[in-house]
Amino acid sequence: MTPEGISELISRVSLRDRAAFDVLYAATSAKLFGVCLRVLGNRTEAEDALQDIYVKIWNKAGRFAVADTSPISWMVAIARNHCIDVLRSRKPAAVELDQAAEVFEPSPNPEQAAVASGEAQRIYDCLGQLEADRAAAVRGAYLNGDSYEILASRHNVPLNTMRTWLRRSLIKLKECLEG
Repeated sequence: MTPEGISELISRVSLRDRAAFDVLYAATSAKLFGVCLRVLGNRTEAEDALQDIYVKIWNKAGRFAVADTSPISWMVAIARNHCIDVLRSRKPAAVELDQAAEVFEPSPNPEQAAVASGEAQRIYDCLGQLEADRAAAVRGAYLNGDSYEILASRHNVPLNTMRTWLRRSLIKLKECLEG
């Protein structure tokens, strides 16, 4: 369906046209469900969220400004924002006391320390095989927690170039560590 067709349906939905709402749902629900599933990662939650999203679309249809944005972008924004709200409202999983002892280990035993030391040296050696700017970007992203934007600015490259650097560098590191 064309953006103009979707805009027309939203306009009719703002007038409480149930038939237009049915057509709008049929034309857009698969895309919005995909957004929900990608954000929430759970099919059941995505289905529940989709119902809530269409209730919001029904209630907010009168606020859609045809000239300002594409209709599907408006609907995707509603879906994405709703799913983010769902994620924020999730309660953290409770950990039983027996499991807490397993989760918290104040210090590694000697065997674990030796293995970790050897692995750290292998990672350090593999990082040394990367180009200096790529290695610095990997350290910034995965050791310092720097965002792609910060790294791209620091290395004076476009954002997508930084993403490519990191992806390719991780592939090279994986190959080095597995070799």
